[in-house]
Amino acid sequence: MPVFATFSALMSIVSKLPAVGTTIFSQMSQLAAEQQAINLSQGFPDFAADSQLLAALARHSSAGLNQYAPMPGVPLLLQQIAALTARCYGRTLDESREITVTSGATEALFVAIQMLVQPGDEVLLFDPAYDSYSPAIQLAGGVPVHLRLEAPDYRVDWQQVATRLTPRTKLIIVNSPHNPTGMVFSHADWLALQHLVTQHGLYCLSDEVYEHMVYDAAPRLSANCFAELAARSVIVSSFGKTFHVTGWKLGYAVAPAALMTEFRKIHQYVTFSSFTPAQYAIAEMLREQPQQVTELAGFYQHKRDQFRQALSGSRFSLLPCQGTYFQLLDYSAIAPELDDLSFCRYLTIEHKVAAIPLSVFYQHGSSARIIRLCFAKQDTTLAQAAEVLCRL
Repeated sequence: MPVFATFSALMSIVSKLPAVGTTIFSQMSQLAAEQQAINLSQGFPDFAADSQLLAALARHSSAGLNQYAPMPGVPLLLQQIAALTARCYGRTLDESREITVTSGATEALFVAIQMLVQPGDEVLLFDPAYDSYSPAIQLAGGVPVHLRLEAPDYRVDWQQVATRLTPRTKLIIVNSPHNPTGMVFSHADWLALQHLVTQHGLYCLSDEVYEHMVYDAAPRLSANCFAELAARSVIVSSFGKTFHVTGWKLGYAVAPAALMTEFRKIHQYVTFSSFTPAQYAIAEMLREQPQQVTELAGFYQHKRDQFRQALSGSRFSLLPCQGTYFQLLDYSAIAPELDDLSFCRYLTIEHKVAAIPLSVFYQHGSSARIIRLCFAKQDTTLAQAAEVLCRL
């Protein structure tokens, strides 16, 4: 024992991510559980997945499909992803060379960044940004370059983006529909991005995990729709989001064969393969229940509209929500003296509704009095939360 104690005392580790702690999502979900609060913080549904999907999972697992899947993914699922991409975006994919199934979209994002970014490369990303981007860039030896988007609509100023490019810029990370703001790229946005990428020889990492949640009859657009952009992009999506099974951690990446070859070299040493029976279950749903995807926007738009209507009499100011299952609220009229983290703690502890402060999605924080709520919840859950929020 003394030998081990001495060794432990002498051993030190230099952190590769010294500024990173436990994510705000874990913190707020834990606080919500402790306070028995309605959890609108972390982005997961509180309702069951489709019964046919759950039955398919059980059936495939009972049939013995519980061992390693092929490294790129189960062939049947790769076929269905190719069919889905063709159906939604008109892009024809080589399922054996241009698609890889991953353990969640987060793995796909991480692998893509490790594959594309060399030490010293600059990567442009837009704040507020999903929190996994910057640490992955730093672990690859890259330099995150943060561009701020501003309330209320959080649109990208592409002329400003062009001024931030340098000879070291390698990659642009985009996210549409955008977490946490709900902003959705227009056709003009995609064209502007394509122009920058092709003109300057950049790569694009397009995070499209909420791709099927676009509202108000707006067109569903993707990097897949723009041939020159797609030729220099890794496009990431999530079955967990689409089928209400975030705990299955099943996503995928699409890229040209040359990029995907390099992507798979890293993927095979990160997870190698992903949840085998779930791959078969998802493939079956895509083949036999395609309406599960096509009806998703209507399903969540109903929840968005009901939630916004329920909050219309509150003192919160509701920001636009064009997509995703997140709604931003400005609480300036309620507690302007509190920063957003303090307000979220107050809201959870004193009023039993948990939210996420927007400032955590920025490199240097934000003074805006804005919080993010998730409406991927049962109608009764949203009604209960709205009733509380309207009393503030």
